[in-house]
Amino acid sequence: MHALQIGLIGDRNEDVVAHRAIPLALGMAADACGVEIEPVWVPTEQVSDGAALAEFDGLWCVPASPYRSMDGALTAIQVARERHVPFLGTCGGFQHVVIEYARNVLGWTDAEHAETAPQAQRQVIVPLLCSLVEVTDAVQLVAGSRLAQAYGTTSIVEGYHCSYGLSPDFRQAVANGALRISALDAAGDVRGIELDDHPFFVATLFQPERGSLQGRLPPLVRAFVQTMIDTY
Repeated sequence: MHALQIGLIGDRNEDVVAHRAIPLALGMAADACGVEIEPVWVPTEQVSDGAALAEFDGLWCVPASPYRSMDGALTAIQVARERHVPFLGTCGGFQHVVIEYARNVLGWTDAEHAETAPQAQRQVIVPLLCSLVEVTDAVQLVAGSRLAQAYGTTSIVEGYHCSYGLSPDFRQAVANGALRISALDAAGDVRGIELDDHPFFVATLFQPERGSLQGRLPPLVRAFVQTMIDTY
């Protein structure tokens, strides 16, 4: 089997904790799954129409938004969703999955992020009531979800670095759609979502990759890599 190429969609910055953790997490998952992995950083302004993303076995929309090109991030997410490319989105990736789905599936063409469009009428990503910057918190996974299958349990603890999350209006809109809520915090706020009828399309507001910095293999990253192997 050839080395799996994973496109890391985001604007690389070694000062970002998650950006240092992601290559470590993928390396651990590669060792655990018995494959070679080649992570390739794809700056958002270089995504263009997304045609070049066809070469990748998987796509990961990484933390640290706002991105230099929101359109680039959204295009990459759309490519992964429509072409059934295994996909993981964490933190900023989660937020932009919500925007892409709202615009291109629900038809909310004016869906926006409160951080980059604070005056927008339809903000599907809004400030969290309690900031989750450098916070570790409990998360409850929905039984039978891909997230629960990846972790082998429904109760986990993960780390965050974010101040924005899902708006209540969008939560109501996806209640009966293909994009499922699969993780909640103790207050019942959404912390993970995933797409039905897709090999692997999971997005979390938390950053599971951070576990690699403590020498722990993130279960979700391993599941992401295993899906690429299974669908190769």
